[in-house]
Amino acid sequence: MLRINQLILPLDHTEQQLNDAVLALLGIEQEQLLSISTFKRGFDARQKNTIKLIYTLDVDTLANQALLKTFSENPNIKATPDMQYRPVAQAPESLAQRPIVIGFGPCGLFIALILAQMGFKPIVLERGKDVKRRTKDTWDLWRGRTLHKESNVQFGEGGAGTFSDGKLYSQIKDKRHLSRKVLREFVLAGAPAEIELISKPHIGTFKLVKMVQNMRQTIIELGGEIRFDQKVEDLIIDKGHIKGVTLASGEQLLSEHVAIAVGHSARDTFEMLVANNVHIEAKPFSVGFRIEHPQSMIDDVRFGPSAGNALLGAADYKLVHHCKNNRTVYSFCMCPGGTVVAATSEEGQVVSNGMSQYSRNERNANAAIVVGIDPATDYPGHPLAGIELQRKIERAAYDLGGQNYNAPAQLVGDFLKGRPSTQLGDVTPSYQPGVTLTDLAPLLPDFAIAAIREAIPAFNKKIKGFAREDAILTAAETRTSSPICVKRDNDTLQSISTQGLYPGGEGAGYAGGILSAAVDGIKVAEAMALAMTTKYAEN
Repeated sequence: MLRINQLILPLDHTEQQLNDAVLALLGIEQEQLLSISTFKRGFDARQKNTIKLIYTLDVDTLANQALLKTFSENPNIKATPDMQYRPVAQAPESLAQRPIVIGFGPCGLFIALILAQMGFKPIVLERGKDVKRRTKDTWDLWRGRTLHKESNVQFGEGGAGTFSDGKLYSQIKDKRHLSRKVLREFVLAGAPAEIELISKPHIGTFKLVKMVQNMRQTIIELGGEIRFDQKVEDLIIDKGHIKGVTLASGEQLLSEHVAIAVGHSARDTFEMLVANNVHIEAKPFSVGFRIEHPQSMIDDVRFGPSAGNALLGAADYKLVHHCKNNRTVYSFCMCPGGTVVAATSEEGQVVSNGMSQYSRNERNANAAIVVGIDPATDYPGHPLAGIELQRKIERAAYDLGGQNYNAPAQLVGDFLKGRPSTQLGDVTPSYQPGVTLTDLAPLLPDFAIAAIREAIPAFNKKIKGFAREDAILTAAETRTSSPICVKRDNDTLQSISTQGLYPGGEGAGYAGGILSAAVDGIKVAEAMALAMTTKYAEN
């Protein structure tokens, strides 16, 4: 088959127009065309009055080889690549030890799934609850101001991505097409088939919950074991080699192949790793606020007369501004038609995050507006200094919000003028359990406040109304990415200090979202499988 890239058509084109465009591009007659299937579909909305659809197509004809020769110099017409995922190993009939996976977010989920598919029967240890019970606990904070420290937006089956927009795209290099494996498994678990088609797929929380349950069942059917409410308290290490783990209950599980795939909020786990001399380094992350606007405003600005078109859905945006003080402010984790949610995992702290359902039909759009910070200049010292900074900001947000898990909030107009907010405008904040209007400037370092105050008017030039007086800023957005990196060998993916320990995913500093974490999980599972296969073959 032929893979055709960058076929551009009007938003309102017909199927016949797509067919005719393929024929014209290839210079063939209808009788020579066997099939057309869409591999990917995106859109170009830079000119909102003439929005275009952009296709990547797989086309079969009676003259594939001749056409490949004819278009050999055309980078947009090539042979369809082989994207079939193939396991790298198969477990021996008898395993001396089963691999252990710590954490059951996107990375841990795919480590376990791939290992199970290769016959290695992993044991998964998740400190939180299964996703059904976890959902109830999360609502306890949102509706009742009661925090469950081991079962919340951050901890539990599915990881932090379960309560998010469910974005399934990233900017990782993916020469092996592992992201297609991830999307395929999601579809098999109940995700909409279109996630394999559209250029910026998302799932939303409700669909993610059911998918995670189905994938868990698949792992169990393949011989894996999922253990909830099982916090790993310590590692068993002998002469630089992992030998197993100790649970909070005191139980010890022995294994010389342990994947650590915790999220970036597992701060006590990072402390435990440092105590065990596992090599960790501080890394950059970002801090800031959530901003909310009416979704209808974003739709109108981005899509113009095409706002509401089903193929376009709710509009998103991606913004970056380089400030005079040499800081960079950017939008992050934009959630069209979503809500701002309480995302703390520690008592006496307030953290904001964004979430959308599959429909993306809530009143507001929200996104993080954050400033990049760096350990070299902003939190020098030991590897966990970034966590200390996060906690400082989150505790201050809790105090400023009223010490009842309300989030401190401020109108954009007041923030830009440097005065506290006292009443809302037309934009109603979506954060639950509630917000307390105040002045957000004391929460962040002066350089961050100055940078955000410079960036918002600059963003207004790209999205008219972005700096509207009554848009809402909600604090604090601190968990944009992991503040640490558990260093690993580039080839074996094992910790550079602890043999047999495989750091992976977002918490370890190797991913930034559901898709990239899942892809990293596949890589970790493969590395573990190859190491175990070699070890057992030698024995």
